[in-house]
Amino acid sequence: MFRVLFHISVVVLLTILTQIGGLAWAISLLFRRRLASFLLVYVILTAATIWIAPIFGRVALSCFDEGPLQVQSWTYCALNRNYVSPDLKAVLIQTAEEMNRRFPETETLVLDANFPFFDGFPLLPHLSHDDGDKVDLAFYYQDASGYLPGATRSPVGYFAFEDGPTGCARRWPTLRWNLGKLQPLWRDYALDMARNRAVLQILAADDQVGKIFLEPHLVRTLETAHPKIRFQGCRAARHDDHIHLQLR
Repeated sequence: MFRVLFHISVVVLLTILTQIGGLAWAISLLFRRRLASFLLVYVILTAATIWIAPIFGRVALSCFDEGPLQVQSWTYCALNRNYVSPDLKAVLIQTAEEMNRRFPETETLVLDANFPFFDGFPLLPHLSHDDGDKVDLAFYYQDASGYLPGATRSPVGYFAFEDGPTGCARRWPTLRWNLGKLQPLWRDYALDMARNRAVLQILAADDQVGKIFLEPHLVRTLETAHPKIRFQGCRAARHDDHIHLQLR
């Protein structure tokens, strides 16, 4: 009974994390060398997903392409969290190219996007990211030498918060983690004000973009007030470590 519960738990966990990992684990149970079989099956399913996802209205953002638009970490591709609708992919490419035109050698970094299959399937811990039309972008950073291409303060682009005033009271349950003990571990980079302001203006001016989530104190700091740029609410995750955007 314990073994059955263990395998059910693994299937559920891997499905939550990667969408297809649970299926890969279930298939690996048919083989003697389970871990090696799981890894092989997972790689095969992940490769096949790139070709199957368009049937569900999703396309993959590549972790191998070089250019102005890049996925921040291979982890997002390995976990199948790099899928978007074709319309959103076009918006991202156009935005990255425009940023590169305005600021040569600028790299626009994608964080969490969506899973490849099924609208409504949650991409935890996000409250949305379930239909191919949502994506997170990393901030642009600089140090004393200037802009840092492809750099983020944390290894995955999230959780390195830009502290500022907030009207949110402490409450539970909430996804609004402060992760105070982690903050001293991150790189000591500053926001590149010009690039972050520009990308918000470009996105806000795009007719296909419906909403952009950003903490109010950053909207004021970056001087980018716009009806599309909104506060996501106190129960959702903080948005002073990344930019969330979604189509209409």
